[in-house]
Amino acid sequence: MSILSRLFGGTAKPEARAEHVEDYKGFRIIAAPQEERDGFRVGARIEREAGGEVKVHHFLRADVLRDRATAEAFSIRKAKQVIDEQGERIFR
Repeated sequence: MSILSRLFGGTAKPEARAEHVEDYKGFRIIAAPQEERDGFRVGARIEREAGGEVKVHHFLRADVLRDRATAEAFSIRKAKQVIDEQGERIFR
């Protein structure tokens, strides 16, 4: 990327990366930490197929962790906690 692109907000393509996905109690969890200035904000997407329709719940927490791998692992753990506490109610 040229220096002018960096100075004036050139359109750099984000690097492609594999998503951290885990199945848990019939739900699919996709870790989706959001990059912040100081690290990665914990977040995930929880999906479940019901009646041919995929229901989706997104969450984003205030927790910010230094590296992506740690934020992904923590995101999966928090999503499991949400599933254990709320089950199907998360889609209401």
